[in-house]
Amino acid sequence: MALTDTHADGAASPTVRRLRAELASLSQLPRTQARTLSAGFYTSPDYLKLERDRLFRDAWICVGHVGAIPNVGDYFTTEFIDELLLVVRDTASTVKVLANVCRHRGSPVMQGAGSTARLTCAYHGWTYALDGRLVAAPLMKDSANFDKQDCALKQFTSEVWQGYIFVDLDGRALPLAPQLSPIEPFIRNYHPAEQHFLYQAEEVWNTNWKCLVENFMEGYHLSPLHAKTLHSITPTVLCEKLPNGPAFTGYRANFHADCPERGPFHPDLTGQERRSDVFYCIYPSFVVGFCPHFTLYMCIRPFSADRVGVRWGVTGVPDNPQAAEVMAYVRFCKAFCDEDRAQLERLQIGLHSPSHRPGPLAPDDYEGTVWDLVQYMARRLGEANERDPGSCAGEVQ
Repeated sequence: MALTDTHADGAASPTVRRLRAELASLSQLPRTQARTLSAGFYTSPDYLKLERDRLFRDAWICVGHVGAIPNVGDYFTTEFIDELLLVVRDTASTVKVLANVCRHRGSPVMQGAGSTARLTCAYHGWTYALDGRLVAAPLMKDSANFDKQDCALKQFTSEVWQGYIFVDLDGRALPLAPQLSPIEPFIRNYHPAEQHFLYQAEEVWNTNWKCLVENFMEGYHLSPLHAKTLHSITPTVLCEKLPNGPAFTGYRANFHADCPERGPFHPDLTGQERRSDVFYCIYPSFVVGFCPHFTLYMCIRPFSADRVGVRWGVTGVPDNPQAAEVMAYVRFCKAFCDEDRAQLERLQIGLHSPSHRPGPLAPDDYEGTVWDLVQYMARRLGEANERDPGSCAGEVQ
């Protein structure tokens, strides 16, 4: 569905008003009538603007794993909905998420990733401590309106959950960990926070961000799309929906009887946990799969209605990224991710067809997580649920 009516205020677009009304209607449907979203949710630039302004800015967004910055002074840079972010380990036990924008003229302070004792802007040499405090500004001491104390880099609210770094850009979301406490019994024995950081890559896929989240979070496609990679391990028919909550949804992919256990794994894993993978989405855009021996994660951020940035990585029980079993698992992940990418880029083309109509969702064990995502969108962006601008964003509903 091609759309041309872009508006400075996405919420005022006729297309967006129609889509928000559709969300409100979907929120009233019983699970037995669950269906997919219409194409405009995945193709409309105006609707993406609404998501950027009213979904991503006051939600917890995962920007990466603490293993990428293991030592004091280690940092990496990223961006999210126009915010330039600098993620830095400022002490042995703490991580800061700072605005990567110099307080002098607005130039990005750091580039890429690395390790440093100070954060120095190459433009005019303004230098900041690892916690964002300004410590040096050449030739500024005689400037009448200069106060070093007022020139720190902005710090964003952040939390580390199970080794993953989350940021709340507006600083209004409720604390993350309590919202995710119902997940703990299902992942505790994997000890994800103790796993070693083994691999990370950055990619851009030509699809909508929701297409990728939905794909990662449903087992309905495992057998047909991944016939050569995943079907023999976790066939569709063995998938099992897990309890969801206001901040997450999840499912378990059980192993085929002929599939051997995959190790090395933590000794605390139960028999069932050694023979299954557990997948979760932390709304809106972090997806993670806890497997017996490794964990696969994706930090997903929208670039446009048709393009999504993907920072994906692997953590695990082995501590050597070059170990044969690690390299084999990364190759395996690349293989099924390539299958997903090719399919999702085809899907995005199909969603632009005027002939597309929403279809029914498969039963709970196969696509119940997709319905959970629809209901999350309805709670946050449905027309009937317009939030008071003064309310506490991110409040569990």
